[in-house]
Amino acid sequence: MSQTYKMVKEFKNKYPFTITWWRLKAHSKLVDKYLNPDEKLLYAFAGQNDNSHSSILNTAVLALTNERIIVAQDRLIIGYKISSITPDLYNDVSVNSGLLWGIVRIDTVKEIIYFSNLSKKALPEIQNNISRYMSEAKKRFMKKEDSNWIFFYFS
Repeated sequence: MSQTYKMVKEFKNKYPFTITWWRLKAHSKLVDKYLNPDEKLLYAFAGQNDNSHSSILNTAVLALTNERIIVAQDRLIIGYKISSITPDLYNDVSVNSGLLWGIVRIDTVKEIIYFSNLSKKALPEIQNNISRYMSEAKKRFMKKEDSNWIFFYFS
């Protein structure tokens, strides 16, 4: 069993009201396939990769690694979709809670990622993990950029 699938399964068991019916193993395998050799998985969960509570067939896995955010979705018939977001593109994360489910919105420089039909009880955990992750990753990225700029300036 893959490391990503174990995390997604733990999330699903902890928050069974989250709607994730489709191909969790296949989505998780995609994350594992696209991990760099020295990249470490920190957190993973599944939900519907859109901003509509009526969608139940758009399941995907979102994974936080020590290098980036990965969104993986294995298509039912042909192909798959992978998105990789690096720290230089992070903006913020927001959570909306509805009557039954919630939506997490991750804002980046180039796109907005939505994960919907998440258990309302899961929202604080997801928001805390993502916001803490983005804050720490951004700090590390800014330190690298500052040192690269100084090197470039004095070269």
